[in-house]
Amino acid sequence: MRHSVILRTAARLLVPLMLLFSVFLLLRGHNETGGGFIGGLVAGISFALYAIAYGTAASRAALRTTPQQLMAVGLGIAVVSALLPLLGGGALLEGLWVQWQGIKLGSPVLFDVGVYLLVIGVTLVVIYELEEHNPRLFPDVSLG
Repeated sequence: MRHSVILRTAARLLVPLMLLFSVFLLLRGHNETGGGFIGGLVAGISFALYAIAYGTAASRAALRTTPQQLMAVGLGIAVVSALLPLLGGGALLEGLWVQWQGIKLGSPVLFDVGVYLLVIGVTLVVIYELEEHNPRLFPDVSLG
């Protein structure tokens, strides 16, 4: 089965926009609606769209790492940000803030980044495993 040129063109244009939007949601989340979870879902869905348009192998190549590595790094970042306040005598998951070159940085943002990477990894593991066990989920996209 061949995919339409429209789907491939749309995916090529939408995936970068979706990834940019996911980063916006990530960075906005600790002050307003959004955050690491919804940003990670949007990023994961963007790679799923790419897999539908170009195939799972192309999506895995575009990711440039494995979903399991994203999950491990994300979980590590989230755990470190949660435990960091304990070193200073604070409570688990207590927010720590530092001022750096006029920018206020905090551990909640670090935790959100960990959740973001973890959610991308989990989403892609599910998508890729579904495709692996049901190859007709993303039909053959070869042009030959």
